[in-house]
Amino acid sequence: MNVYDFDGTIYDGDSTVDFLIYMYIKHPGLMIPRLPGQCLAALGYKLGRIPKERMKECFFSFLSKIPDTQTAVSDFWDKKEGRIKGWYKRQQREDDVIISASPEFLLKEICKRQGIRHLIATRMDENTGKITGKNCRGEEKPVRFREVFPEEEIEGFYSDHPSDCYMAEMAREAYLVKGEEISPWTL
Repeated sequence: MNVYDFDGTIYDGDSTVDFLIYMYIKHPGLMIPRLPGQCLAALGYKLGRIPKERMKECFFSFLSKIPDTQTAVSDFWDKKEGRIKGWYKRQQREDDVIISASPEFLLKEICKRQGIRHLIATRMDENTGKITGKNCRGEEKPVRFREVFPEEEIEGFYSDHPSDCYMAEMAREAYLVKGEEISPWTL
C-alpha cells in the first residue's frame, strides 16, 4: 500500500485555506465578522498561547451557521477538483491511503470523486467545527494510521512536508514531493 499526504502533495495547494477563501467569497456576510477572531486565534497559535486544534476550531466555527455543509463542500470541489496532481493520477492504486491534517469532512468528497477508499484525517464535526481527538499531523499521523491499519506495511510514503518524517520512517520507501517533482526522502 502507498500512503500520501494530501495538501501540497497530491493536491496543488492547501485545501483548508482554499476552502476558507472559497467560503469568504461565497458567504462574505457570514465570514467577514469572524475575521478578527480568526486573526487573534492565528496570532495566539503563532505565539504558542493556544494549540493548533483550538485555532482550527476558531477558523471553522462558521460551520454552525451553514445550512448544508456537504453542499458547500461539494460546490468547493466542483471548482477545485482539477488541482489533483497528474503524477498522482498516473500512479494511483486501489489500496492508496490519504493521511492529512485537513478536516475529514472536507476531504471525504474529493476522495470519493477520485476513487480513494482510505482516508485518515482530522476528525471535525461538520456542524460545529469542533475537533474530536487530535489534529492529524506530525507524530499523530502514525498513531492514527496504526489505529486503522495495525499490521499493514507501507510500500511508499509521499509528502511535501518535513513534519511527516514520522510517517516516512514507517515506509519501505519515502518520497518528497515538490510540485510535480518527486525525489527520494533522505532520513
